[in-house]
Amino acid sequence: MPADRAGPTRPLVVGVAGGSGSGKTTVVREILEGLRPDRVGVIHHDAYYRDYGHLPEDTRAQINFDHPDALETELLVAHIGALLRGEAVDLPVYDFTTHARADRTLRLEPTEVLIVDGILVLAEAELRRLMDIRIFVDTDSDLRFIRRLTRDIELRGRSLDSVVTQYQEWVRPMHLEFVEPSKRYADLIIPEGGENRVAIDMLVTKLSSVLETRDR
Repeated sequence: MPADRAGPTRPLVVGVAGGSGSGKTTVVREILEGLRPDRVGVIHHDAYYRDYGHLPEDTRAQINFDHPDALETELLVAHIGALLRGEAVDLPVYDFTTHARADRTLRLEPTEVLIVDGILVLAEAELRRLMDIRIFVDTDSDLRFIRRLTRDIELRGRSLDSVVTQYQEWVRPMHLEFVEPSKRYADLIIPEGGENRVAIDMLVTKLSSVLETRDR
């Protein structure tokens, strides 16, 4: 086992990637339900969007949030490193309605399993290096678009036209350029996301086995 992979006491880092609306959240939820929640921590890459609160609102709306440069990945890497050293971290909280970071943070203590999810987590070499298990959730583009459309309208206050425009101009091109190619780095590809019970059960069984081994 390489030196930067999981050891007897080092947290097991699981990366969960996939296109926007692919079902990553469902996969993460299934993992949490299959393991003891107190043993699992979760970090969302999209909480690390850079703070654009200083820009005019109309300018913020024109930022390409699907490009890797929109995310402060270096801070996420530093936070994961701290957790691997047994240190607690304060996670940023992002407000998707205003495209700015909130004033508050979320405290995360070290856990035995750390899940890092986001559309670009496998596209970033520094993040991949920290992962022990790399997962890509693979879902058809039409279903991903419908899920994103529903989420952005209902939860993020977006209009139909703005969601469609953003998808055509940024989401789809960035998916083809960065997200889809990152699938080649995955240890496990899960078609249909959380609907794939066989893959989910295999993953939970693997993680449970690792935790049981450490307990012994």
